[in-house]
Amino acid sequence: MSFLTLPLLLFALSSLSLAVDPIHIPLTRRLTSSQPFDPIKEAYKVKVKYDFIDESSLLRRGTSAGIPVINQARSASHSLHQAKYQQTFVLNFRAQTFTIVLDTGSSDLWFASTSCQICRTNAPLFQTAISQSFRASTDPGVTITYASGAVKGAIGSDKVTMGGFTISSQTFVVVDSATSDILQATPFWQALLNDKKFSSPDMGFWLAKASPSSKTTEVPGGVFTLGGTNSSLYSGSIDFQKLPMSTPSFWLQNLTVVTVGGRSVQIASGLSAIDTGTTLIVGPSTDVAAIWAAVPNSSPSEIVEGFFRFPCTAHVNMSLSFGGKAWPITPQDMNIGPETTGSSFCLGAINTMAGAVSGPGLPSWIIGDTFLKNVYTVFRASPPSVGFAQLSTLAGGTGGPSSVSVIPCN
Repeated sequence: MSFLTLPLLLFALSSLSLAVDPIHIPLTRRLTSSQPFDPIKEAYKVKVKYDFIDESSLLRRGTSAGIPVINQARSASHSLHQAKYQQTFVLNFRAQTFTIVLDTGSSDLWFASTSCQICRTNAPLFQTAISQSFRASTDPGVTITYASGAVKGAIGSDKVTMGGFTISSQTFVVVDSATSDILQATPFWQALLNDKKFSSPDMGFWLAKASPSSKTTEVPGGVFTLGGTNSSLYSGSIDFQKLPMSTPSFWLQNLTVVTVGGRSVQIASGLSAIDTGTTLIVGPSTDVAAIWAAVPNSSPSEIVEGFFRFPCTAHVNMSLSFGGKAWPITPQDMNIGPETTGSSFCLGAINTMAGAVSGPGLPSWIIGDTFLKNVYTVFRASPPSVGFAQLSTLAGGTGGPSSVSVIPCN
């Protein structure tokens, strides 16, 4: 199946002049039951995505790279946690339409071409021949690696439109086969900023939660705002924290405090990637173990490496702070379902980087949709920062103060 990734990595940007008002784009959340949610696979994807694992151990498959899309909850028991959010991309004057991933942890933009021999026939394929505005590059082919495989293709450019915003010559990869490596190109988000398309250098996310009783294939998944925020979806002020690095490769924050049951847990403060394209929360083994040690009757799972289990009847009340307010995560989001079918123990949504290989400049925490579904999130290009706000009642929040009382650890 052919998917696109909306490139949202941050680059150094100059001040912006006024342009158009922000555009609010509804998201779709897809619920499927054809495949069970696989926590091991999810953890593996994160390791590959952030280079926590040696590339030589990657799985090689004869299909297009499977990148997260929409909010695909793959089984009834895990329907709240397979979080992938999606929107529509329109390419060139013939309005060829594709689905993209709203992924703040990736800068790759690619799609399958009509020459692709490994793509499913029901996937939308880009037809370079019918686009008068498409321009092929003379650069050699590039490759992009993912946990489920890799893609290879040629660099090109074309007119790209999303939500009313247009870049006349956006760089991307036209995929025709599979291999490995990483694309470096100007992301769509940066191109919009460089063209002064925004009146505000912000993009806001409300990632909606699916109802456990939903029987439909696709449901509303929230709202993505380009060029500003949607004030109807949050209450109070947005708590912005500057990015901790002058030349960041991801949207980074420092995780400073974790609380369980209102009590602070001792952790080593570390760089955290704020990633809408990751389902769970992943962190260092020692810190994750300390967090779950504060949950009564929890223990490492002997079935799923890197995960912890706790009684399914327990309500895990947890919050995270990134140098400002403490933001609660609902107990429902902390529980990703039974450890095994019929088990009275459930797996927790914070897992470790078991088997990961650390490297300089890499984040030690990956903060995914388990957390982000509980706040309104804003990514700001100038000054480089990430902000969180309390969800409004319209967005499923209480509309009240978002900070929580914290009892220091001993």
